[in-house]
Amino acid sequence: MKLKSLTIAIALAATSASAFAAEKTEGFYIGVFGDYYDASWKDLNMYQNLEVNESANWGAEAGYRFSDNWSARLEYADMDFNAFLANPIPNGNRDDVDGERYGIDALYHFDGGPFYGLFGVKEITVATDNTFLNAGVGYQHFITDGLFFNAETSVYQGLDRGYTDVNAKLGINYLFGQSSVVEEPVEAAPEPVVATDTDNDGVIDADDQCANTPMTDAVDATGCTVYEEQEVTTSLLVTFPHDAAMVDQKYFDDIAEVAKFLKEFPETTVVLEGHSSAVGEAAYNKTLSEKRADDVAEELIKDGISADRISTVGYGEERLKNEDYTLEAHAENRRVESQLKSVERVKVMRK
Repeated sequence: MKLKSLTIAIALAATSASAFAAEKTEGFYIGVFGDYYDASWKDLNMYQNLEVNESANWGAEAGYRFSDNWSARLEYADMDFNAFLANPIPNGNRDDVDGERYGIDALYHFDGGPFYGLFGVKEITVATDNTFLNAGVGYQHFITDGLFFNAETSVYQGLDRGYTDVNAKLGINYLFGQSSVVEEPVEAAPEPVVATDTDNDGVIDADDQCANTPMTDAVDATGCTVYEEQEVTTSLLVTFPHDAAMVDQKYFDDIAEVAKFLKEFPETTVVLEGHSSAVGEAAYNKTLSEKRADDVAEELIKDGISADRISTVGYGEERLKNEDYTLEAHAENRRVESQLKSVERVKVMRK
């Protein structure tokens, strides 16, 4: 109930004050939190029949935001576990067991935004000391210029006894830091109109045709993300036994990768070139190489590629890959191959 009340209070505060939010990128912060810790521990040292279950906790933390992307924090939590002691009472006895949790976390804020990932190490003391590694994800929202709340969940992995636990946490903090919102000085005379750049991309709002471009993107004079074209390629090589035109199952994954490429670039077509070795009659080898190319084409069609995007050609023994007259050379020449190219638009990163 306590954790539920804290969740409702934070949600109401965020709803009523979100219009006044302003991000800070660097600085020291402190806060308090409530969380729920789901444990399932059995046979703790010195308490062989003690089982520890879930805990509702309160705690405090202090941290530092180093940049848009990175921050770190120290954490302390006062824990109140539900416990079960089977011995010496024959029918068991349920009671609360106090505990403590403290440790350190590193937080990575994705693109400097509200979502973050975290990893850390914690020491939990209840009956005995237990060391855990934890990792999770979270969300952070500024209510005012410095006040923000965060919600997160983590998985805890025990190093001493192999316990695997889950934690859900809600907190409220205050950041004493460098604000991205600059207050203009108060003047007696009427203030001049100031050209603002809300998304900090170097283009004032009056000329910005693409608001809220990511901080990582290079932009043009209109404030829109700049793209450049890059060539992307893939290839296919399928080999065949002597006098055979059926695709071996071991090549199905390679053909599926080509199909994936064609689906990603729908304007791209493919030419499948069939070849044979120099063994046998040239006319027969040409027909055989065409069948090989056609069989690979059928596999692409099964993978969802339209037949009008596929071309086949049989070269027979006209384009030998290895001109030696050996078994190894013949095996190398019995093949279908293709080279595919396309162009994709890639964001230019801001320097």
